[in-house]
Amino acid sequence: MKETGFPVLDRTKFLFNLDNVSLWDIIIIGGGATGLGAALDSASRGFKTLLLEQSDFAKCTSSRSTKLVHGGVRYLAQGNLALVYEALRERGYLLKNAPHVVKKQSFIIPCYNWKSKWKYLSGLKIYDWMSGLYSFGKSEFLSKEKVLKLLPDVNPQNLIGGIKYFDGQFDDARLAINLAQTCAEQGGTLLNYFKVTGLLKDEDGKINGLRALDVESTKEYSINCKAIINATGVFVDDILNMDLPLRKPLVRPSQGVHLVVDQSFMRGNSALLIPKTSDGRVLFAVPWHNHVLLGTTDTPIQKSSLEPLALEEEIDFILDTAGRYLTSKPKREDVLSVFAGLRPLAASEDTNDKTKEISRSHKIVVSKSGLITITGGKWTTYRKMAEDVIDRAIKQVGLSKKTCSTSSLKIHGFEISEQENFLSIYGSDQTFILDLIKDDPRLDEKLHSRLPYIAAEVVWAVRNEMARTLEDVLARRLRALFLDANASIDMAPRVAEIMAAELNYDSAWQSGQVKQFEDLAKHYCLTPYRSEKSFPLTSNNI
Repeated sequence: MKETGFPVLDRTKFLFNLDNVSLWDIIIIGGGATGLGAALDSASRGFKTLLLEQSDFAKCTSSRSTKLVHGGVRYLAQGNLALVYEALRERGYLLKNAPHVVKKQSFIIPCYNWKSKWKYLSGLKIYDWMSGLYSFGKSEFLSKEKVLKLLPDVNPQNLIGGIKYFDGQFDDARLAINLAQTCAEQGGTLLNYFKVTGLLKDEDGKINGLRALDVESTKEYSINCKAIINATGVFVDDILNMDLPLRKPLVRPSQGVHLVVDQSFMRGNSALLIPKTSDGRVLFAVPWHNHVLLGTTDTPIQKSSLEPLALEEEIDFILDTAGRYLTSKPKREDVLSVFAGLRPLAASEDTNDKTKEISRSHKIVVSKSGLITITGGKWTTYRKMAEDVIDRAIKQVGLSKKTCSTSSLKIHGFEISEQENFLSIYGSDQTFILDLIKDDPRLDEKLHSRLPYIAAEVVWAVRNEMARTLEDVLARRLRALFLDANASIDMAPRVAEIMAAELNYDSAWQSGQVKQFEDLAKHYCLTPYRSEKSFPLTSNNI
């Protein structure tokens, strides 16, 4: 693994590669979890690999998850044992290969009757058994007193105890960037803000390339390749329609909404799981970056969007359900950020409108033209999805057979550390961020009083993680927008100033970026924006 502070993600270098490779083995369209995983798998097998993303890496679904690496207790209850087994194994690989960003997390299911106690405990014992060598810890029954000690803010009325079990937690956008970095280290080329505009075919109607637009320079490209993988999540039908217009949709999008509140609403280190809410959905309350994430909903959506908006009924559902299980009921004015994401569910012919009944397993489809499409699945199983689709591409176009090695491939930033701080999420890259501060102590400037982020992280994101816009930094390289939308708006002018200096942009770019970001961020606020202009810029104790 590369052990220097030099850029791993370098757009200038990647554009040079694009101009100088006449024929790519595999082009992946889509820079979310599935696309990045496929690009990493392809590059690690030695194939000439190009990934194109129309916006930023993990812009959509892959930065808007419940932040869980899990086998799926819900799928166990549905009897989908194959999916659970696969996800538990992949969960183990993730912890082994990316321990800096994936952590073990204890969960507690509060029990308010004896029937639920035995029902959930027996099910979770099966969950433990299925995890085998990849176990995160054994489930156990807790007394009422122990539950309240671990989660003092759980509603104690009629509580008889609880079930404790273990799963994984992670930062989704941070892992996405690490996958991109690992892919680049393996020889892959990745370009964000590169929109595919059409497919190229030979005289027999077989796909042999594509047309793409560099959104930044507006330069158009015709790119030749042997295989194309459509891994665009909820947008797979857009690419499929370029191949065969007016075809039947492959994806049924489902919307999941999350609310973020202060950690005072659920003190302690454990997460809360309500396995069956009033409408049959699962509700999580998960500690995340010193906040609490509440979610999620499961609402059928007719149209996909880069910026889906939470519906009022979804917000009310989460607040109402969380209020039944927490002693302090969160209200709209307590919500620091609300965000929505779309799940690309692979629909079947006889699927009804209940998205919880649509398969979460991934699906690979090969069109007559040779276009390979992968959809469905979830973050936890991204690696297996990638392995399956690259195996299919090898077979489809006759590439040399090379064995997949990603189950043991260390992800960029890999580091096992007992000492945690707010920079630990960078893993081994933390050292280089600290070096930036040594070179320029002003970069230890804290960007907001309510969040831990410092100026050095912005510089690092631009120089080493291909952050191109203010949103890239505040939403995905840092998680400010998802943790505290008001605070992210306060931070925007200073972050834009730092970025402009790094990218050599003028004041007009800064003001334009700030305006665009403010317009976006206000959709993440449930109450009118409240400015905090006079926050102290103090150093962190790193």
